[in-house]
Amino acid sequence: MARLQLILSVLCVCVSVCVCKRVMYGQVQSPLYPKPYPADVHQQWDLEVPHGYQLQITFNYLDIEPSFNCYYDSLTVLHGKKVLGKFCGPNSTDSYHPGNKPILSPSNRLQLVFVTDESNTEKHQYLGFSAFYQAVDIDECSSPDLDDSESRCSQICLNTLGSYLCACYHGYQLSADQRTCVLECAGGVFTEPEGFLSSPGFPNAAPLGVNCLYSVSVQPGFQVTLNFSDNFHIEQIDAQGPSCLFHWLKVSVPGEAPKKLCGDKSPGIIHTGSHVVDLEFHTDRHGQSGGFSLRYTTQRVECKIEGGMRNGRITPNFPKYSYRDYIQVRCNTGYKLMMGENEIKSYKSMCQENGRWHLPLPECRIIDCGEPKSLLNGGYQFLSGSNNEYRSVVQYHCNKPFYSFAKANEVNLTCAADRKWRGLENVITPYCFPVCGRPVVDLSSRGRVFGGDIAKNNSFPWQVFLHAGGRGGAIVIGEKWLLTAAHNLEKVKHSKDEVKAYVGSNRVSDYFGSSTKADPVLFQSLPIESLHIHPQYKSPDFNNDIALIKLASSITFNARVMPVCLPEQDSKLENFGWVSGFGLTETYNTANHLRYIRLPIVDQQVCHSSIEKAREVHSDISTLTENMFCAGLPEGGKDTCQGDSGSGFVMKNNDVFYAAGIVSWGVDCGTPGRYGVYTRIARYANWINKTMEEN
Repeated sequence: MARLQLILSVLCVCVSVCVCKRVMYGQVQSPLYPKPYPADVHQQWDLEVPHGYQLQITFNYLDIEPSFNCYYDSLTVLHGKKVLGKFCGPNSTDSYHPGNKPILSPSNRLQLVFVTDESNTEKHQYLGFSAFYQAVDIDECSSPDLDDSESRCSQICLNTLGSYLCACYHGYQLSADQRTCVLECAGGVFTEPEGFLSSPGFPNAAPLGVNCLYSVSVQPGFQVTLNFSDNFHIEQIDAQGPSCLFHWLKVSVPGEAPKKLCGDKSPGIIHTGSHVVDLEFHTDRHGQSGGFSLRYTTQRVECKIEGGMRNGRITPNFPKYSYRDYIQVRCNTGYKLMMGENEIKSYKSMCQENGRWHLPLPECRIIDCGEPKSLLNGGYQFLSGSNNEYRSVVQYHCNKPFYSFAKANEVNLTCAADRKWRGLENVITPYCFPVCGRPVVDLSSRGRVFGGDIAKNNSFPWQVFLHAGGRGGAIVIGEKWLLTAAHNLEKVKHSKDEVKAYVGSNRVSDYFGSSTKADPVLFQSLPIESLHIHPQYKSPDFNNDIALIKLASSITFNARVMPVCLPEQDSKLENFGWVSGFGLTETYNTANHLRYIRLPIVDQQVCHSSIEKAREVHSDISTLTENMFCAGLPEGGKDTCQGDSGSGFVMKNNDVFYAAGIVSWGVDCGTPGRYGVYTRIARYANWINKTMEEN
């Protein structure tokens, strides 16, 4: 009895309560554990985990002094006033020991009460207990009862960790209490690229007295397609033909009349052609409709290209083009991009949300090369094509027989893709070269200069009448170049204005207007640009007696005026040649008409001996050099004379006349045993060509 009073006294005085924090797990141990627990203990633990969980406790050790019904020392597990277990003794005492089996609380709370009497002094020292507790999720949706009498969801219960959520069937909305579902089908807006729609409660029968509004509104540039399932039934009245009087599904697209659907046949696929579609599902208080379901999808708006691209191509090449697609246009070779009347370098366009290209399609028009360049001393004609368009062909020709192309009689140019007229050798514009050494009059007859005959018109078209401080001659060798003797220019070498050169007539009187037939325009003096005397010419020596005259403007060649050809450097002489000039006649009168003579070439040694004999009488006579040659007859009577200096001694090879010599000097015109001396042009061919190229 005394021991019982002592226990009651301890209960009244030594109660210790531990209030623990709400955590997800934890550990509880008896005082002094793992050492033996003390006497006179009354300690309580109020364990709690968060709401929505159950508290579960598992003992990993329990060793409390055993007694019948755990009368002296005990550990009691309570849930409120309900005792879930009272434990003592070692593990072998099955009736009062929890073992390894966990204890699950009906809620998130649990209490432990540990009580000991005044003694723990026996031979065996009891260590008490050690336990682990944790929160265990409650499946509220499958639990038949909740401890706080909360009502479950009216339609769908979704278990969550530590709690649960309520949800509603399609066509219903969760009310403010977050448990009850009420019918609500207005204001639904669908913005995703695809989705599903159905009447409330589908596939169950649709409720009566509802007016459900749905709106599919996707990004502009996309079009909505409605694909109805086969399970379709909306009440239809067949009084005077099928009509949707009381139940209907109305489909509305902007810009089109609304369309009501009903009956038991599925509408199938409806292409709305719009990015916004409104649907209204209506039932009255009577009748019955099974409802509907559909899947909507979206497709990009298509931009059409009517007729393709003539004379060009569109890239990329797609069967069709849709919103946000880009295209480029490239024209075929020989065609150009045109936007209206303006040419553009490139074209790129994007398909817009309205189904139109942000730039209108251009055109590919054939290119043109412009008017072919006119050809100096020639012309052209079209062989094919017109308007100077791509692949048109023009044929150029030179004014024959005075001009010709370098390698052909005609040159064909084609309008190329780079808008230039081009030929086989990539020629952009051909050039007509003067034809040299082919006079229109034959020189087969024999005449004379000194003691000779008058030359026929146009027989020596290269002949120049030169006046440079005295009468002389020169020959035409190019459009802007004359060749003469250097001693002709000796007196005027520093004044080009004193040099007068005339071409085109065999009569001197034509050049000075004394003839009634003279043409003052045709026979005007040629404009002189510069004089070029051979740098090694030194008067009074006649060695290197050669000079060039450059004209300020080009000569246009014809039957009256034509250049003579030049020989190759150091080429050999023929056996004879022709010489012409306006020098003294055999009566020592000044000639008005051009005269010529055919003379043989004199052996160089014979000529040298002749000059040496003359030097015995006239010591100031020049010596014969390799840059000179002689022509004439041993009996005399036929020769060049004063006034012929600078004229040409021409030879013929393959029907072409070339300048072999220049009338230079001599001793006593036409005297037997005396010969005319000529500058040998072949010795200066390189100097002539170089001077013309550099100037």
